[in-house]
Amino acid sequence: MTVGPRRTARRPGRDRLARLLPAPGGTRRADPSGAPHAAVVGGGIAGLTAATALAERGVRVTLYEREPRLGGRLAGWPTRLADGSTVTMSRGFHAFFRQYYNLRALLRRTDPALSRLTGLPDYPLRHSGGGHDSFRHVPRTPPLSALGFVALSPSFRARDLVRMNARAALPLLDVRVPDVYDRLDQVSAHEFLDRIRFPAAARHLAFEVFSRSFFADPRLLSAAEMALMFHVYFLGSAEGLLFDVPGEPFPQALWDPLAAYLTRRGADLRTSTPVEAVTALPDRGFTVATGDTEERCDAVVLALDPSALRAVVAGSEGLGDESWRDRVARLRTAPPFLVSRLWLDRPVRDDRPGFLGTSGYGPLDNVSVLNRWEGEAARWAARTGGSVLELHAYALSGDAGRETRQKELLAELHRVYPETRRARVVDARHEWRADCPLFPVGGYGDRPAVGTPTPGLVVAGDTVRTGLPVALMERAATSGFLAANALLGRWGLRGHPLWTVPEEGRGALLRWVARAAHDV
Repeated sequence: MTVGPRRTARRPGRDRLARLLPAPGGTRRADPSGAPHAAVVGGGIAGLTAATALAERGVRVTLYEREPRLGGRLAGWPTRLADGSTVTMSRGFHAFFRQYYNLRALLRRTDPALSRLTGLPDYPLRHSGGGHDSFRHVPRTPPLSALGFVALSPSFRARDLVRMNARAALPLLDVRVPDVYDRLDQVSAHEFLDRIRFPAAARHLAFEVFSRSFFADPRLLSAAEMALMFHVYFLGSAEGLLFDVPGEPFPQALWDPLAAYLTRRGADLRTSTPVEAVTALPDRGFTVATGDTEERCDAVVLALDPSALRAVVAGSEGLGDESWRDRVARLRTAPPFLVSRLWLDRPVRDDRPGFLGTSGYGPLDNVSVLNRWEGEAARWAARTGGSVLELHAYALSGDAGRETRQKELLAELHRVYPETRRARVVDARHEWRADCPLFPVGGYGDRPAVGTPTPGLVVAGDTVRTGLPVALMERAATSGFLAANALLGRWGLRGHPLWTVPEEGRGALLRWVARAAHDV
């Protein structure tokens, strides 16, 4: 049966201005006797989303993941501690914001009420100079959110506000995609903040803490990406800045249930299977090479991090055109980051939050007390009388060795939470990674879009240009749905609806002021 776009009345959150992109029309499900076959390369958020969206429409899906486990940057794996406990290690804390509509829609496939996520009551930020900010009591709806943050934050002083260049800040009130990249992609986030003359203390707490969540120094990060970030999380959305976290480690809470869901829909999930090359065939279709084997399919989704995408494209002669291949080859990876997880023999103080963002504490960017919200960590802490802490350091330079950096993080933890100086480290795990996309100044034009010059080949991931106001994990999920919709449309199959935060600045008057200043 063929159906047209259908509008759903249920909004994904509290924001009444959230934007719906209706599902493209088509046949509800492929005929099993002639169902197309799609290869999805990459088992992170983007690949799992694309695989789910395709399998739900009856497409035969083969998913290839080079690692032994699904989840990409949110994967988890078992490890045995010195005390004999078996626990799950991962690349660490991730915030599931309430405006991640499409990621949350993916998770609802196996958890309709999102009961496996738990909300943290606050997102406190602390500067070593004594500054402290909180979002717990800040109104969620713009512009009250911005006004409330300024009014409640000790980082803003009257004389600082008078010095600010309000006109330079106006682009933050009218963020549109892709216009924001035309206006700000040639400027660094650091330079943009200089233009605004944002108060130094508030800058550390409200801007640089967030910009480093892109795993980049603000001097390298595009101001357009930072402006989009503030639209998504603060100035354009009424969902607020509080977030949820999985109540158990990523595999148990997220990916094991989704893998079972995909398997029931006929998907073939092949972990520990790296793809070396993809070949476009003269008679349409592709072959996917994995070691000594080649398999044929009708379409391919490349859902890979920048370095893996570069490698597959470089090894796939004739894929795309020369311009597209050159742009992929120029994609950059963000500097290394470190996640240190510590199992301590004693608890931290009861008033320590589950998550704390930090600034001015050397390389330390945040501290999580996992046993405040993750079941596995809480059970270990209850059994041993200890605590489980996680330390993150982003955008690290290469001027110090790994052991040195790990010791620096521990020393900064002792400054932030002095009671940990007396604690014995029962065991520790350290994850060093450098596979996140970098969004450099002037780099927007090189980032791939979902579509490619090769029919039947699409790209997904948080590197991808979507034309929508999304970022980080939500960009990965959104691009996965968009990639699947593009293929479903080729086969006459119905696509999937998407939601985003408002597509432009919030409030007609504020948009008019920002645009009028820009046009002068």
